[in-house]
Amino acid sequence: MDLKEIQNLIKFVAKSGASEVKLETGDVKITIKTGSDEKETTFVQQVPMGNQMQQQMPVQQQSPAPAQQNVPAPAAEEKKSSDEDNSNYITIKSPIIGTFYRKPSPDKATFVEIGDSIKEGDVLCVIEAMKLFNEIESEVSGKIVKVLVDDASPVEFDQPLFLVDPS
Repeated sequence: MDLKEIQNLIKFVAKSGASEVKLETGDVKITIKTGSDEKETTFVQQVPMGNQMQQQMPVQQQSPAPAQQNVPAPAAEEKKSSDEDNSNYITIKSPIIGTFYRKPSPDKATFVEIGDSIKEGDVLCVIEAMKLFNEIESEVSGKIVKVLVDDASPVEFDQPLFLVDPS
């Protein structure tokens, strides 16, 4: 299985609402579990064959539960009012599960800042998934209004990352 097939499987499981999916094909074993506490855990393990030693260790991605449980009640009220204010903005969402980074490396500048003008195809961030750094490109032109995720934070599939003013 390649990365695209695994990403498509994760997307399918997220949309289907299934609580657990196990898949074994040849040398690849995948278990995806989702729970009612909005925590999603993905385990990927590949049985070593010949010279394929780099993928033999299990990879675990897990959203930290405390970060999701520490949302105070006033934040919910703020979210409602901010949704109304943000209705004329375009939301750029995460296409995959992984770790969000605003910079290409720790010693480099961020890809985009609030107020920057972007055009279609500009790299906005990278998301690390299974030791691969995926560049996330803009599908719209406009101006960055807000960055919705902290640097080096875990992100879920379809989680909002940026707000863009298309005007």
